[in-house]
Amino acid sequence: MNTKHFLSTQDWSRSELDTLLDQARAFRESRLGDQLAGKAIALLFFNPSMRTRTSFELGAHQLGGKAIVLAPGKDAWPIEFEVGSVMDGETEEHIAEVARVLSRYVDLIGVRAFPKFQDWSVDREDTVIQAFARYSTVPVINMETITHPCQELAHIMALQQHLGTELKGRKYVLTWTYHPKPLNTAVANSALQIATRYGMDVTLLCPSGAYLLDPRYMDFARENVAANGGSLRVSHDIESAYRDADVVYAKSWGAIPFFGRWDEERQIREGNKHFIVDEAKMALTNHGLFSHCLPLRRNVKATDAVMDSPSCIAIDEAENRLHVQKAIMAALVAQPGFGIRE
Repeated sequence: MNTKHFLSTQDWSRSELDTLLDQARAFRESRLGDQLAGKAIALLFFNPSMRTRTSFELGAHQLGGKAIVLAPGKDAWPIEFEVGSVMDGETEEHIAEVARVLSRYVDLIGVRAFPKFQDWSVDREDTVIQAFARYSTVPVINMETITHPCQELAHIMALQQHLGTELKGRKYVLTWTYHPKPLNTAVANSALQIATRYGMDVTLLCPSGAYLLDPRYMDFARENVAANGGSLRVSHDIESAYRDADVVYAKSWGAIPFFGRWDEERQIREGNKHFIVDEAKMALTNHGLFSHCLPLRRNVKATDAVMDSPSCIAIDEAENRLHVQKAIMAALVAQPGFGIRE
C-alpha cells in the first residue's frame, strides 16, 4: 500500500479538503458511525493536550474504534530519532522499531510533538513526525508539530458555518498577540496556509519583520494565492490591518530569529502588549468574526469582552475538532488497499 498520511493540508488537493469538510459537517449532524469498527489508533503525545486528546479519543470511540494514548518518556519508553545514533543515553528504543511495531498493532498513528525552541533550522525539519511517516506502514496523522492541519480544517469549517462555504475575497487578519512565553508557530503557519487556500484576502499582522513566519509557509501562502485567488500582505500597522476585516484570527508565536535566545526576545515582546485583541480594534472591522485555537489567556491575548461577544466563534471551532478529526480518520482507513500490512 502506498500510504497516504495527513501531515499537512498542502499535501491534499482542494477537492480532497472540501470532501473532508463535507464529511465533518455530516458528523456534526450525526455523531455516531461504524467507519472505525474493529480498528484502533495510537495517539502519541510528546506534549500536553486537552482538546486534541479528548476529540481524537472520543472521535475514535464514536466511530466504533479504540484509541490507545501514549506519552513517550512517561508511560512509554523514550524514543530515539537520530539515524545512526549510539543509544547510550536516555532513549531506550529507536523510532525504526516503534513505528513498525505500532503499525502491526493499530490502523492509524497520531503524533503531537512540538519544536524544542532552541534552533529553528533543526525544528523546521519536523523530525519526529517525519520519522513516524517514514517508518510506519499505516497512515500517520499530525496532531500538531510545526503545523496544525486538524486545527486548520476546524477553523475553516467554523468560518463556513458563519460566512457561508464561499470564503473567497473575505478579508482575513492573522494577528500576532502578546504572550509571556515564546509559543510554537504551528497554528500561525497553518492559518496562513488554509486562509490562502480558500482564496481569502489575508493580512499577516505582526510587530516587526522578526515575527514573520518561516519562508516555507510564506511561500506556500503565495502559491495558494496564485492558485486560488485572494491576496497576501504583511502589515505592522494595527489600525489599517483591522479596518473592514471579516475575520480576525489571533495567535502568539515566537520570533524565529530569537529561537534559543529568549532573554533577547523578551525585551521586544514586552513592548508589544498593545497587540491584544480588544473592543476598539474589533470595532474597526466589518462586523468581523473573532477566533482563536485555544487555550487563550484572557486579557492578555484578547479581552473578556471580545471572548464573550457574539462575534467570537472559538467554541464552534473547538467543537469542530471532533468532527474534522473523525472525517480524517474515516478517510484514511477508506483508502484503497488499506489494511494490507507490509
